[in-house]
Amino acid sequence: MSISASEISARIVEAVMAGKLAPGSRLGEQQLAMLFDCSRTIVREALTRLAARGIVTVSSRRGWFVIEPSEDEAREAFEARRVIEVGLIRSAGRIEKPALRRLKLHLQREQAAVQGTDVGTRSFLLGDFHVCLAECLGNSLLADTLRDFTARTTLIAMLYQSTHDAAQSCGDHVRIVDALARGDAAQAEALMAEHIGTVQSALRLQARSDPLAHLRDALAPVQGGDLNDKNKAHVLHTSPRKTKAPRKATPSSPSPDDSSTYLGALL
Repeated sequence: MSISASEISARIVEAVMAGKLAPGSRLGEQQLAMLFDCSRTIVREALTRLAARGIVTVSSRRGWFVIEPSEDEAREAFEARRVIEVGLIRSAGRIEKPALRRLKLHLQREQAAVQGTDVGTRSFLLGDFHVCLAECLGNSLLADTLRDFTARTTLIAMLYQSTHDAAQSCGDHVRIVDALARGDAAQAEALMAEHIGTVQSALRLQARSDPLAHLRDALAPVQGGDLNDKNKAHVLHTSPRKTKAPRKATPSSPSPDDSSTYLGALL
């Protein structure tokens, strides 16, 4: 029986969640067609679906690639997850016993994976907990949405070198389920918000900053330089061929440490 486009896209998402496909990985149509023993048309359909879900991107000249989220996209992804998952717990009410048993079984598999050596299985199960929770709380639509978001945040963790500890993540999941089992939805909400915040804070993301920050750093006055303020401004606005030789500072010249000498004030 031939494989479907849905099955191929699901396999790719699983590989992403397991950390087996890194950000920027190329997904060649011909190679995938050979791997799955299907036509390139089916592969293209699978990749087109993943592009619509924000997992892959395509270039007309270069082909298909796993996305490489920007820092802003990383922040947005975690904010979206926080809104969805906390809101889901708030609106779901009390969890049913069969769903609770399923969650606890998932946690057992997580704990075993954390103790084991299969990094891919561990990564997948830690991300899939959030999908499982949405399903157990009775919202399959949000479960599908969270599957895509957890895939994206897995890529983000790889791209921005997350230092988050798998055992801590699993422990957070256990506490969330325990709160749900007690019927304490408010505590489960708080724990989920804290958990997502902790995972996000482990990323090596730069703080939001002045868009000219890179230029400010690159073009700031060189320590020990002997250009005075007037010549610094002259160098910035004049081509190198017309630059005058530096003159000695006069007693009335501003100090090199004066804030007006910082090129940020001139840009």
